[in-house]
Amino acid sequence: MDNQIVVGIHQPNFLPWLGYFYKIWQSDIFIFLDDVQFIKTGSSYTNRVTVNISGESSYLTIPIKRGSGVQQINETTFLNEKWKKKFIGTLQANYAKSPYFKENKDFIFELINFKADNLADYNIHAITSLSRKLHLNTEFKRSSAFHLQSGSTQRLIELIKAVHGNSYLSGEGGDNYQEHQDYKEESITLLYNKMPPFSYKQPKTQEFIKGLSVIDAIFNIGFENLRNNLFNESKKDI
Repeated sequence: MDNQIVVGIHQPNFLPWLGYFYKIWQSDIFIFLDDVQFIKTGSSYTNRVTVNISGESSYLTIPIKRGSGVQQINETTFLNEKWKKKFIGTLQANYAKSPYFKENKDFIFELINFKADNLADYNIHAITSLSRKLHLNTEFKRSSAFHLQSGSTQRLIELIKAVHGNSYLSGEGGDNYQEHQDYKEESITLLYNKMPPFSYKQPKTQEFIKGLSVIDAIFNIGFENLRNNLFNESKKDI
């Protein structure tokens, strides 16, 4: 497609996995869904992430305050700041011997220690900082800036049109639920984010653990190897 403008849209997740950054890389414009509802019970990937603890995928969770009613991600605040010290301690205990830990720990720990008024601001700061470090030249927006009242597919369509996009980059499993006709009627092409197989050596495990936070890759192979082997313009295909 000539003059294709690819838009990716996703909630601002907590130090997300490589597939999230692959979606950013494939997008011309990436919109953070920061004004959607935070789940009423349990945790989501907006406040938890998996890392390698003693060779197993384990969750680390940000404790958050819960209001009595509906709260959006950009209205969700931290229960306390104590979790940051514990999180850093866990990373030190499990990644200190990783090849690129010393080189990158200060950058990562600064992201973790960043002070923000809400969960959306905190996560967006980390994601955009990591994206720039990875040389991902995507333009970032927040859904809250558009003050939309619609929901579901219609909301996504309105966001895409608001930034003059003509292609929507959905998650790989999106084909199961996307309302194709709605996009077609608005002349929006549906694309799917399919990250190629990508693995590297991880400590204390023989079998590669998929889906871990991007910081697992950063500590094990570093930013330069990530840029050259996963976010390489010569391999870009959408």
